[in-house]
Amino acid sequence: MTEATATVPMPLTNRRVLAVAVPIVLSNATIPLLGVVDTGVIGQLGSAAPIGAVGMGAVILASIYWVFSFLRMGTTGLVAQAHGAGRNTGVHLMRALVIGLGAGALFIATQWLWMRAAFALSPASPEVEALARQYLQIRIWGAPATIALYAVNGWLIGAERTRAVMVLQLVITVTNIVLALWFVLGLAWGVPGVAAATLVAEWAGLALGLWLARHAIVPALRRADLFARDQMVRFARVNSDIMVRSILLQGAVTAFMFLGAGLGDVTLAANQVLLQFLQITAYALDGFAFAAETLVGQAVGAGRPASVRRAAVLTSQWALAGAALLAVAFWVGGGPIIDLLTVAPDVRGAAREYLPWLAAVPLVGVAAWMLDGVFIGATLTAEMRRAMMAAVGLYVVAVVVLMPVMGNHGLWAALTILNLTRAVMMYRLYPAAERAALANA
Repeated sequence: MTEATATVPMPLTNRRVLAVAVPIVLSNATIPLLGVVDTGVIGQLGSAAPIGAVGMGAVILASIYWVFSFLRMGTTGLVAQAHGAGRNTGVHLMRALVIGLGAGALFIATQWLWMRAAFALSPASPEVEALARQYLQIRIWGAPATIALYAVNGWLIGAERTRAVMVLQLVITVTNIVLALWFVLGLAWGVPGVAAATLVAEWAGLALGLWLARHAIVPALRRADLFARDQMVRFARVNSDIMVRSILLQGAVTAFMFLGAGLGDVTLAANQVLLQFLQITAYALDGFAFAAETLVGQAVGAGRPASVRRAAVLTSQWALAGAALLAVAFWVGGGPIIDLLTVAPDVRGAAREYLPWLAAVPLVGVAAWMLDGVFIGATLTAEMRRAMMAAVGLYVVAVVVLMPVMGNHGLWAALTILNLTRAVMMYRLYPAAERAALANA
């Protein structure tokens, strides 16, 4: 669908939802494979320390990168609304790209500072810290590519070009898998090999993404209002709210990893293995959340409140079905998956002990993820921020109360409480999404 046809209403049917969601589900389901491959390849070395190092390094980088996930979410919401209203969308992409590339360059320049801070907060063993530092010193050179890719993906999703998203992610995933196997198992580079493989994959992905978006980038560069004050104010407002929300969420996940590290290298490695289940769940169900962003955003831009509700309901029904399937799969097949990811007996045993929490994650988290999609499409970013603040507050209380009594089980319980609180808070604020569409009618 092009901008010229964006003003023509398209029926909101299950078939359209799947046409938007399935390519995103497939592409997002491959994203955790990057972590799974890294963990699985390093797991063949038979030691807990390299697994924990790769996990810690990946979490530290994710903490940095996901602060800028607002570029993906904010761009999707703004592009979808502009698409639904029949307006130009390329300007939103260019604004996000400038921020993404600049932020990546800044993190390269200041790597010594944030690495020092990250390891000061981490109680990991000296062996894990040394390996994690090697990993980070290589991976950080992919920061501009990774952050800029948020902007590209946001534009593709908002413009309903989800097949292009799938192609882009498949290229990144396959490149990473092939190079990781070669560098680690073939060339015996160890942890640095895992980092180098991911670095090459990140830059290859950005190159392809810019090519896919070339038809939007070139016309946007010619526009005199590319950085118009009123548009930049709105861009800043939407993205700053999402940035705060992302910092809070990623802070909770990072704290989870660091607190787990304080329980020993085996628990740290077990949590890292189990986090791959969480990543698979989030990315798979986010495919339907992304569809909600697109379809709700277009309905808001076109001023159709009834379509906002229909988009929210249809996408959520499919997400709930997917969550049920994932829960069953994790309950039945979780043990064999753990065995594939690590050969260390102590890590396998610890991961199995906490596996029931991961079997419950899809059903517990689906409401929060879907409401995220609705709110992003409607650009209700201030409401998202407030909901996350309340959820993180309860998460901190749960950690303080439950972890001394339940140990790592208490840590997983606190993470579950975080998702439940987010869902309840956003459900209460949902009517604002339909009011946003009514304002454009």
